[in-house]
Amino acid sequence: MPKLDKFDIAILNCLQEDARATNVEIAERVNLSPSPCLRRIRNLEKSGLLRGYRADIDRKEAGLGLTVFVELKVGHHSKENSEAQQAALLAIPEIVSCHLISGAADFLAEVVVEDLAAYEKVMSEKLLTLPGVSDLRSNFAIRSIKTNGVLKLPQPI
Repeated sequence: MPKLDKFDIAILNCLQEDARATNVEIAERVNLSPSPCLRRIRNLEKSGLLRGYRADIDRKEAGLGLTVFVELKVGHHSKENSEAQQAALLAIPEIVSCHLISGAADFLAEVVVEDLAAYEKVMSEKLLTLPGVSDLRSNFAIRSIKTNGVLKLPQPI
């Protein structure tokens, strides 16, 4: 991981607020000239810290009105089973985030779909057919309060 200074943090914060900002706009906001600013952005990309840029799409306006948090429990724990499970979860496009967790479940997946009928199809045709799943619990979001929040980055020393 690269050591971040105040300029790197400021650049990342600018990009989190507006990933479409031009290099000149970012440079002005962080008090750098455009060339060093662009060099820093490229270095952040090369290091893997800055993984990409994407649009923040309103789920409801896009016709994706249902968010479900699914707890998945795996019956038999082994490295091979875990890797197979993770690969299978990554292959399901309706899963927008997924975490290996501790507690009663092994994985927590966020599923975004059109409606209850679409979730039933994902559940029965994809989630319940995953390798080694012994239990599945669905928690339906009543309303989304905050999604895709920006990261509060640590301040440089």
